[in-house]
Amino acid sequence: MPLVAIALVGCLGACEYESKDASRLPSPAPATEACAVPPGPDGGGTATIPPLPDGGEIDAGAYLVLAPGYPVPFEITVPAGWSSEDGDGLRKDDPDHPDDMAVFVGWWSAGYVPTDACAWEGALVRIDPSAKAFVDAVTAQASTASTPPVEVKVGNYSGFEFDHAIEGNMDVTACDRGKFCIHSELSNECTRWYSTREEHEAYRVVDLYGQRAVSWVVQFHEAINPELTNEARTVFDSIVYRSGQ
Repeated sequence: MPLVAIALVGCLGACEYESKDASRLPSPAPATEACAVPPGPDGGGTATIPPLPDGGEIDAGAYLVLAPGYPVPFEITVPAGWSSEDGDGLRKDDPDHPDDMAVFVGWWSAGYVPTDACAWEGALVRIDPSAKAFVDAVTAQASTASTPPVEVKVGNYSGFEFDHAIEGNMDVTACDRGKFCIHSELSNECTRWYSTREEHEAYRVVDLYGQRAVSWVVQFHEAINPELTNEARTVFDSIVYRSGQ
């Protein structure tokens, strides 16, 4: 099993992968508590935490994020060397591969999921706002492989976590517009896609008072330094949603 795949799964551990492509990703072990810092007091404490900048390299520290459509904000803690991507995610590049994206922690609205990640044009299906609806749609998606979702707790909130990747030897050039569409904010265009078969992610989908909050950590290439992959997982696991509406 590649070290980078092991690192991506992080604290959730791994067991035998039971999906359409048993060689791609490890499966998270059952868990009752995600690796997140404890939530702040109900409805308070956010004033001392600065908002995440909209773009550019940011200082190490904790930031507050209110993602569109989320009923509560979340905190995320970032070490040095990370950059904000339009306030919708964080990225860090591998100095050994300066011209390629390395790792990314993202979050944004995911209202549409294609039934087939390869043949996705004109086939983006709107899903209801529950966490389970997103998990069911993505893990059932053709042309991709997922680990069995496990239930997790993030502070006071429940959710699911699973890994996701391209199935087997799928050829991206044969797909609509040369990309694998995973989900989208729009009904007529894909906003989250894979451009190569090497991309894979860990998803955490949390139920916030009946509205889902979707976050993910991406590894773009298998040759990425495992220390950077571990660091990305730590940033991902630092997300904690505030209590109270």
